[in-house]
Amino acid sequence: MAFRRRNKSYPFFSQEFLIQNHADIVFSLVIFILIGLMFEATAKTAILFIQPQYNITTLSLEGEVTTYHYGWKDCATILFYFFIAIILHAVVQEYLLDKVNRRLHLSKSKNTKFNESGQLCVFHLVSSVWSFYILITEGYLLHPSSLWENYPHSHLRFQVKFFYLTQLAYWLHALPELYFQKVRKEEIPRQLQYICLYLLHTSAAYLLNLNRVGLVLLFLQYVSELGFHIARLLYFTDENHQKMFDLWAASFVFTRMATLTLMFLAVGFGLARSENQGLDLEMGNFNTVLIR
Repeated sequence: MAFRRRNKSYPFFSQEFLIQNHADIVFSLVIFILIGLMFEATAKTAILFIQPQYNITTLSLEGEVTTYHYGWKDCATILFYFFIAIILHAVVQEYLLDKVNRRLHLSKSKNTKFNESGQLCVFHLVSSVWSFYILITEGYLLHPSSLWENYPHSHLRFQVKFFYLTQLAYWLHALPELYFQKVRKEEIPRQLQYICLYLLHTSAAYLLNLNRVGLVLLFLQYVSELGFHIARLLYFTDENHQKMFDLWAASFVFTRMATLTLMFLAVGFGLARSENQGLDLEMGNFNTVLIR
């Protein structure tokens, strides 16, 4: 499975060979893990990489309900979907963005930004739709008080846990992509900053059991960023398309106001008045003044 056209061959294990063939190498690792499912001796180990771990089945009025909590085995699952993210990144780059780039004839600086916005546009679109679906099906939008009631929310539904694991995998994969995509040195600090901020905030929401509030905040952020990257893509195709930036600016203000309102209600009002105050690592309770 070749993702990039081989115009020139490079020595094995050289820097250019790794950059040109990184997606194929990672694809081979994914196939190796999937083959492990076929054999009884390795199936249990392979499952650690593919399926979220730490499931708990309880009985309720609706029947058996399976929930999940987090642990160190999540690192294996994140690693697998880290590989998947690299492969999907290469697919989008090779079969979509590179073809558009060849038609637009952009400069190197614009080409870098076009690729960045193209990749993030796809990711933000998928993540915003996915997070909105979770918010609807879990009932968080219809019952906003559920965002802070009964904290800590240490038991997650499958779709919530899987969403967070894939989010962490995506933003982790963005770090080596700075090298694989040969991002210009002057662009690296800016991209590195927002990648680390996404990793920090997503990890905090997941590990501090603030996953419900985190879902809403990520949804608002992704919708806002989706508008920005669509506007920037349209601007690169035709510099007269600047009205989309005005629409994005309006949505940016709205999402920031919604974010501030939500944080005041959930953290400043809901968690501050919760009965579960104090630090309890066993229960997963991090509801302290300092952490809030």
